[in-house]
Amino acid sequence: MKKVVVTGASGYLGGRLCHALLRQGYSVKALVRRTSDLSELPPLSEIVYGDVTDFSSLLSAFSDCSVVFHLAALVEPWLPDPSKFITVNVEGLKNVLEAVKQTKTVEKLIYTSSFFAIGPTDGAIADENQFHHEKFFCTEYEKSKVATDKIALQAASEGVPIVLLYPGVIYGPGKFTGGNVVAKMLVERFSGRLPGYISNGNDKCSFSHVDDVVEGHIAAMEKGKIGERYLLTGENASFNQVFDMAAVITNTRKPLVSIPLWVIEVYGWLSVVFSRITGKLPLISPPMVDVLRHQWEYSCEKAKRELDYKPRSLREGLAESSSNIIEWNGVSQTLFDLQD
Repeated sequence: MKKVVVTGASGYLGGRLCHALLRQGYSVKALVRRTSDLSELPPLSEIVYGDVTDFSSLLSAFSDCSVVFHLAALVEPWLPDPSKFITVNVEGLKNVLEAVKQTKTVEKLIYTSSFFAIGPTDGAIADENQFHHEKFFCTEYEKSKVATDKIALQAASEGVPIVLLYPGVIYGPGKFTGGNVVAKMLVERFSGRLPGYISNGNDKCSFSHVDDVVEGHIAAMEKGKIGERYLLTGENASFNQVFDMAAVITNTRKPLVSIPLWVIEVYGWLSVVFSRITGKLPLISPPMVDVLRHQWEYSCEKAKRELDYKPRSLREGLAESSSNIIEWNGVSQTLFDLQD
């Protein structure tokens, strides 16, 4: 039985990947920090405490595994200390690569990057041949993922058995994290704290259901070619279209107004000030508004062709989340109670 290790196993995507790997018969080792919330991890996972910033813990975790899934990352549009993106995302990847090199049992490293590393598309639909233009960065997270992309590709050229994956905007059932921003936005929408559409609907993104991305990771382990990039994206749509679909699915009223981006940006700045006082990260920040000023549309045809990747439609994915009960600010709400 093949033994695999998952960094970032306690995260939104990592936890669901661990569940899927166990269901398919793999022996799973979960690398987590001692401060991590382990509630989403399956009980059969082998828990190993460590950190991607601690090289020795990676050597120990990787020692008897044939596959490494590197998912651990800081996934936030804004942090009060942006240097953490470099420490965790960039230096963390360097540590993982070196640990893989020194571990003789590792046959393949599956590295989870982000569509941000590919860059904005602004009117086009990009594939794996696009590289970030680096003329500007909307967020420090985006900047760190572009840096790690270069490091990963360089490692591949040096013989590291790495496969690079680029999910889109991940959504689906599960806990709130920086990786489940769609659920957060919808709770804000249905609670009335986000009373209208976001601007004029030009903020198109590629939305990926979390379970499709999980299956894409497992397929990359089994079929992915060393050194190749694969976009695990899905349907391209704006958040306004997401709000409309959610309204139809829940049989609720669609938003009646559009909120200009400058208003959202002012709210973002106020949220940042409030965050610095309370220590609670804001849902919307000025860097997030910068992201909404651009389009991030991609094609996953390569993954479909080589990995048999099968992304579901956005409407199907939203409807399948009908049983998701989410608690937010003390209010429980069934987000997607399918009526039709």
